Amino acid sequence: MGQGMRVLVTGADGFVGRAVCRNLLRAGMTPRAALRDSALWSGLQAALPSMAEWAEIGDLGETPRLDEALAQVDAVIHLAARVHVMQDKASDPLAEYRRTNAQGTQKLAQAAAAAGVRRMVLISTIKVNGESTTERPFTEEDAPAPQDPYSVSKWEAEEALKAVANQADLEAAVVRPPLVYGPGVRANFLSLMKLAGKGIPLPLPETHNRRSLLGVENLADFLVRCTWHEAAANQTFLLSDGEDLSTRELVRLLAQAQGKQAHFLPVSVGIVRMVAGLLGKEAAMDRLLGSLVVDSSKARAVLNWSPPVTMEDGLEATVQWLFQR
Repeated sequence: MGQGMRVLVTGADGFVGRAVCRNLLRAGMTPRAALRDSALWSGLQAALPSMAEWAEIGDLGETPRLDEALAQVDAVIHLAARVHVMQDKASDPLAEYRRTNAQGTQKLAQAAAAAGVRRMVLISTIKVNGESTTERPFTEEDAPAPQDPYSVSKWEAEEALKAVANQADLEAAVVRPPLVYGPGVRANFLSLMKLAGKGIPLPLPETHNRRSLLGVENLADFLVRCTWHEAAANQTFLLSDGEDLSTRELVRLLAQAQGKQAHFLPVSVGIVRMVAGLLGKEAAMDRLLGSLVVDSSKARAVLNWSPPVTMEDGLEATVQWLFQR
């Protein structure tokens, strides 16, 4: 389905963007990479030799050049964003996030509507719902509760897209993923994977927490489906692999995939949290020990979708990528 469509992909050179372009090509569609800088094209083309179309658009948060990029485009998958910045030195972090994520999304949506694009798919974040779950999973019906500048700006990006869509002949689809893993992953997941592969005892207490994860190929497959499926129009979806793990279970799987056995030091949650507080790592420890579970039943039912890659195979592919580095 969707064969022959031309789809503009912002952030096409990124971790998720490359997977999306690969899936578009596989589906018989034509991906067009919207790149901030022309220098990024050579690396993307080397990774995906079948890619043939691209456009340099500049900074979305400033005065992007979008006319050429959007010419004869059927749909847009909007991935480009200012993501989490460690040790952010911006004098006003929220303003910086808003400039790219909210205002940039609004400019892109307005330009897409003016160019006659039928649908725009925005990747948001589960952090729009909040930072953690307790008694039940997050759903699309929950009131938004973003708690940091990044998630606030992504919520505002969702609202900006919907506002443009409501005033124009543009269909909007929003996808809020949890932590995304896969070949090319960076940040905390890469660090955890490396630690698991060392086989050394880790100070990770048993909390029986549950975390939803999403493989990058599963995310890309769903985003592509959102470009053409009639039922995706003007909907918001939460997405996951559907296999929720405790942090210890995840470490065990990552270690096993690397031919190691996971070992854990007998430490209490209180001690770990105290040390994390002394190191200024409270938020990171909350994510490591807390729960964040999403209910992706709407995505599965409304779009008749199921993850094409199991979590076991996705984690194995991620570990193989790490070895090949």
